[in-house]
Amino acid sequence: MHGIPAAEVDRVAAFQARWGGIALPPAPVYEGGPRILAADTPEGSAAEGWWFSAGDERVSMAYGFMIGPGGEFGIHAERWTPLHASIDGWVESLALAHHAALWAQSITKITGDAVDDLGLEEYEPVREIQGIADNWWRGEDCLIAVYRGEADCLAAPQCRTAHIYRGLDHWGLRGG
Repeated sequence: MHGIPAAEVDRVAAFQARWGGIALPPAPVYEGGPRILAADTPEGSAAEGWWFSAGDERVSMAYGFMIGPGGEFGIHAERWTPLHASIDGWVESLALAHHAALWAQSITKITGDAVDDLGLEEYEPVREIQGIADNWWRGEDCLIAVYRGEADCLAAPQCRTAHIYRGLDHWGLRGG
């Protein structure tokens, strides 16, 4: 009826069947993120691709959380910015942020140009959560989350943010 291809309707239905109704903890950045995952009507075109809303947001924001043409989880405003290659990456990132915040002895927030000066070469990427704009790194007793999505989406480099979770033991670093 709205010119939405059947394959896109199927993609929304598959998302809803797997993720629909799942309540999420607030995101450390992105003003909390979606509250409950719930798909909405796809928007876009055959030429540019199709997106659909990932769920209602906690607060009114300058962008919406969307599932992209390739299944990426990201934000969309004046431009599309994928944060993770899939919704799984976003959910795992939220879970890791919650876990790290629970177990860390301290949490340091860094913003703007200081994020680029972190010197992450001595840290190992947390591969199962490596995103596109957002990434996680593991050190001897810490986890570092780097968030670049708002900076990319809004062309606002001052929005780059990193959270350093320090003082983590084996349980806090690896979950078991």
